[in-house]
Amino acid sequence: MSADTFLAGRADYRHSVLGGAARSLVHRLLRRARYDELTVTELFGHRTPSVRFGGPAAEVKHRASVLVHDQRAYTAIVREGSIGLGRGYIEGWWSSPDPVAVMQVLIRNMETLDRWRNRVARVVGPVGDAARRAMPRDTRRRNRDDIAAHYDIGNEFFALFLDETMTYSSAVFPGPEADLAEASRHKFDLLLAELGVTKDQHLLEIGTGWGGLAIHAAERIGCRVTTTTISAEQRREALRRVELAGVADRVTVLDSDWRDLKGKFDHLISIEMIEAVDWRDYDAFFATIERCLLPGGRVAIQAICLPDDRWERAKNTEDFIKRFVFPNGYLPSVGAISKSVTRSTSLKVAGVNDFGHHYAATLALWRARFWSHIDEVRALGFDERFCRLWDFYLAYCEAGMRERHCTVVHVVLV
Repeated sequence: MSADTFLAGRADYRHSVLGGAARSLVHRLLRRARYDELTVTELFGHRTPSVRFGGPAAEVKHRASVLVHDQRAYTAIVREGSIGLGRGYIEGWWSSPDPVAVMQVLIRNMETLDRWRNRVARVVGPVGDAARRAMPRDTRRRNRDDIAAHYDIGNEFFALFLDETMTYSSAVFPGPEADLAEASRHKFDLLLAELGVTKDQHLLEIGTGWGGLAIHAAERIGCRVTTTTISAEQRREALRRVELAGVADRVTVLDSDWRDLKGKFDHLISIEMIEAVDWRDYDAFFATIERCLLPGGRVAIQAICLPDDRWERAKNTEDFIKRFVFPNGYLPSVGAISKSVTRSTSLKVAGVNDFGHHYAATLALWRARFWSHIDEVRALGFDERFCRLWDFYLAYCEAGMRERHCTVVHVVLV
């Protein structure tokens, strides 16, 4: 036997032992499940019979099934938690006909553990926060790199699953028959109405996306809009769409970091952009917003939010989304926004509207559209790992919204 063969055999044995131990631990944790039903079928090794985990059958709300193709799925979960769960799906170590239902079952059964972890974080978190605030960071450069890592993967890709307005944020459906484009425009109308924007006013938008809100405001109301993004790909496409819509005389698309914004504006809108702001910069972010407002100006922010009791722990914890989708993303909570606004500005929170169920519906449509165009996604050069990553990302977020693990809100500041 050669040395290479011997070492390979030892490595296989070590992986087998570790995988077996990880499998035992994961199954032990699943046996504690009190809600719903999760059936696990293993398709590796000796192919053990399917195992059912969960509460009494009469109390089952969600039924989900998992196919484990490789023992490494268990090892990844034990080592990395939600990151490992996502990694296993991306690598094809496990699969499911309904990953949304799988995540709903897991979320519902994690509530007890989450409550304990949240209490610990509230006690020890402030100590670590003081050190984190003092740490130097190249925020501007990092923000541009982080935004490019997600948004600059190609406008053609996003166009495959977004609606015609190219809105990459939660829609608000005016009725059950509304399609995605109608719901996106309805969301824009709600935000503009909250601000009371009129034709003779100048609106500032932080976070252009592909220009959907700016174009809609200029077309429908006739106001001037200055909008800014630090995504090169988004800005290029937004400029093209502004020209195509014939509103270039009313819409200015900047390539500016929010810290560098100048001028005074009647009102301000920011749609799902605060998630890219480090929580340590919240005070500076809201102070900048106040600095850019004329007297009497109003602010409307659409934000994906965590519950207040989870925010203290989650803001400093890496998860699947931060690792694989939005590097250095930070979801706020309504409480975190309110405290920062109070601490750093003279603005007041005038209203909060929660519409997480609309985001669940939006995500479900995005995922369906993604799979309906999967051949075109592959034709753009994206491999199977990328496709599984996006499938799990959309499913993960939809489950979170459906179980109120997170939500989306409109916050109005005056």
